[in-house]
Amino acid sequence: MEKLINEFSFGLFFWQSLIFIGLILLLRKFAWKPILDAVNERETSIKDAINAAKEAKKEIATIKEDNQKVLKEARAERESLLKKARSEGANIVTQAKDEAKAEADKIIAQAQESIQNEKRAALIELKNQVAQISLDIAEKVIDSELESKEKQSKLVNQFIKDAPL
Repeated sequence: MEKLINEFSFGLFFWQSLIFIGLILLLRKFAWKPILDAVNERETSIKDAINAAKEAKKEIATIKEDNQKVLKEARAERESLLKKARSEGANIVTQAKDEAKAEADKIIAQAQESIQNEKRAALIELKNQVAQISLDIAEKVIDSELESKEKQSKLVNQFIKDAPL
């Protein structure tokens, strides 16, 4: 019985080994290649995805750097524009002050000229009045002095002596 069990075991082992080898050959022919192809394809797609992610990360970094540069340029331009606007504002204020001062100086000069003209006119008017009053007084004095012929002759002789001929 032991021999029978041994022979049975040997036969069983033989058939199991033969089935196992056949199964391996069948798997190798029909399943192994598609499984390896799928694994290789999956590995390739994962590598491609990783490479694409690295490229995308590089592009994002480049875009981020470009954005930083543009932002810095925009800030610098903004500062430049603000400085220019402040400068122009100060220039406008200075120019307005200068124009106002020039206008004020012009008005003051016109007022002074007007005052001088009024003063001259007043002096001329005063001289004319003084001259008129003097003539009136002289006329009255001469009328009273020259009532006689003798006084008239004496006065004419006096004027002749005083006149530088």
